[in-house]
Amino acid sequence: MTIHSEDPFATPDELRSPVRRFRGRMASTVTLWTAGAGPVRGGLTVSSAVVADGDPGRVLGIVDDESEFWTAAERSGRFVVTLLGPGDRQLADRFAGLMPAPGGLFRDDWWVQREHGPVPGDERTSADCLLDEARPFGWGLLVEATIAEIHLGAAAEPLIHHRGRYRELR
Repeated sequence: MTIHSEDPFATPDELRSPVRRFRGRMASTVTLWTAGAGPVRGGLTVSSAVVADGDPGRVLGIVDDESEFWTAAERSGRFVVTLLGPGDRQLADRFAGLMPAPGGLFRDDWWVQREHGPVPGDERTSADCLLDEARPFGWGLLVEATIAEIHLGAAAEPLIHHRGRYRELR
């Protein structure tokens, strides 16, 4: 149930950075980046990501350098990028730090541990990645990685982020 049609805590448009307002008008696919194993796992919702075809394929993303994801990815040198769908709004919010996560981010029993990091179930489309390089980029960290393996799950509609809200393709 929603009480407000808009976020009452959001910074008013006129006080936001023009760059942030420009970026908000660009629709982006919502992904989940996860790394690590056991107690040293981290994850982060990322919508600033690009996949480049080539030999090998590459992934670029902008992540928070203070996130648990980055700590785990930097330590292990690998991570997983999982595509999220319309049914994953709460999962996306949980890993974005917008929703409480009592019991921890990976509390659910449907997580599958892979060599490159945990994934939310077997049937997801994801890419196992090897960390190549990271450097400061804007307010974040630009992460460059090589795709080691692609896992193609059932074709599903993507979860899109546009103007501060999740959207679906229709």
